[in-house]
Amino acid sequence: MSLLLFLASSGIVLALAYRWMGRYLARYFQLDATAAVPSHTHRDGLDFEPAKASYLLPQHFSAIAAAGPIVGPILAATLFGWVPAWIWLIVGAILIGGVHDLATLVASVRHDGRSIAEVVRRYMNRRSYLLFLAFIWVSLVYVIIAFADVTAGTFVQKATAAGTDAPGPAVATSSILYLLLSIAMGLTVRYTRLGEGFAKLIFLPLVVGAILLGPSLPFDLGSLTGAARPQMVWDLVLLGYCFFAALAPVWLLLQPRGALGGYFLYVIMIVGVLGIAIGSVNGTLAIQAPAFGAGHLFTFNGTTPPLLPVLFITIACGACSGFHSIVASGTTSKQLDSETDARPVAYGGMLLESFFACISLATVMILAKPTGRPDLTYADGIAVFMNQASFGAIPVGIARQFGLLCFATFVFDTLDACTRLARYVLLEFTGWKSRLSLYGATLFSVGVPALVLTLPPAVVNGVEVPLWRVFWNLFGSSNQLLAALALLAVTVWLARRGRTPWLTLGPTILMLVMTTWSLSLTLLQHLGRLRTHQAVPVQHLEGGVALVLVVMSLWLVVEALLLARNPAPKPPEPMPLPA
Repeated sequence: MSLLLFLASSGIVLALAYRWMGRYLARYFQLDATAAVPSHTHRDGLDFEPAKASYLLPQHFSAIAAAGPIVGPILAATLFGWVPAWIWLIVGAILIGGVHDLATLVASVRHDGRSIAEVVRRYMNRRSYLLFLAFIWVSLVYVIIAFADVTAGTFVQKATAAGTDAPGPAVATSSILYLLLSIAMGLTVRYTRLGEGFAKLIFLPLVVGAILLGPSLPFDLGSLTGAARPQMVWDLVLLGYCFFAALAPVWLLLQPRGALGGYFLYVIMIVGVLGIAIGSVNGTLAIQAPAFGAGHLFTFNGTTPPLLPVLFITIACGACSGFHSIVASGTTSKQLDSETDARPVAYGGMLLESFFACISLATVMILAKPTGRPDLTYADGIAVFMNQASFGAIPVGIARQFGLLCFATFVFDTLDACTRLARYVLLEFTGWKSRLSLYGATLFSVGVPALVLTLPPAVVNGVEVPLWRVFWNLFGSSNQLLAALALLAVTVWLARRGRTPWLTLGPTILMLVMTTWSLSLTLLQHLGRLRTHQAVPVQHLEGGVALVLVVMSLWLVVEALLLARNPAPKPPEPMPLPA
């Protein structure tokens, strides 16, 4: 198979899926263009603000994507080969991820824009509801911690010969300019007669210029403050930004930043398609990576994990990701202008992300021996595609720098959205309704990450690592467990409303089996370390968390089975707004 055939067939299958499967899902969920939606019934200018599908889709796309559809496919191809990764990306997005995203968005819209946990409360019980909310909030806080530290590390990294001409301060400059341009676009759209379409035409080229300008105006916060640990300083600065960004009206930052980020993703995809097409036609680009890797189907091959269940955990964004349910039922449901917009925004957004992940997969497919860091692999691949798309006019070195800066920007996009989502979830959990509680919940949601990031690093096998990295292996499993539980909640909702939930039941079972299997492997590895007395104290905590996740998932499954056949409760009460 040629690289062009790989990409073309991916695009055609996904496009047909949107037309036929998307149309079927719209009928199944009975999407109604005349139905009242929360963005209008609860419009407050802060969180509830209607946005046209053309404006909301790129925002939703950039929020769910981040670095996930880059890192996951590249790691999976390195471990298992590109064919298994490709199959899971296409089949998973069409039959599981797209259904998951659309179902959780529709469920949230029909429950006054509340989180997917509200469906658990209405159709299961309060005990399960609080447990689910706590799990979501902890997951969001973990993402904030990890992504803040990753972004801060990017801002302080030095230029190396290993793959970049752009040191961290250049990335910091580009990111700051990107945010300022987003605010300027928000103000422009809000207070001038310039429409969203014209605003994009003006500000998107400015974002590209900001990325290219970064290396010329590097912002070195470490040198400016004289701090011994500049990365920690950046951690705190980023969390401070998250606090204010999460409280800003959605029209000021979230919507324009998301729109710019989403359209920037579109540009990257266009570059990838053109580069692959031209490179394939002129014979420069060809598939060199092995179709299948060293991973065995069910057992470890040395240090390489088994394909099942690890493939389903490694690739989340691009196939199916629990984080999408938080975004769909958190920020997106509060901005959806019409129920019928759910199809292009949620299902279309998932298929777009799958296609973006296929382009990321192509960056590793052109390598004979895919090894090394995913960010560098992606940057190198995008550099080759950009060079081909420009017929050699853009040097590979400059294009590589552009690719790395894009990668950093995608990670940065997720931070403030996660903080806003954490605030929503914490307010639901506590029941706080006053205006002051908005600030308290947001402060607590960034205060916990600030505390964790200032703690001393853990020592594992004689090497100091940030505390959050000790639990990184659990993050993939917990994220996919969240997808399974969100699908479980929707399945119970459909069953108790008298609908046949076969459309969500199959994906629920698959994701529950894969995540429980993966967590069980983690527990078995921990037991092995205990038997050989190789476990360090912090790894006991890792094993404990894995055990808690398994017990929690089984608990919620039992609750769902006991309640699924009960008649549906009364419609939810109107959503109380902050005083």
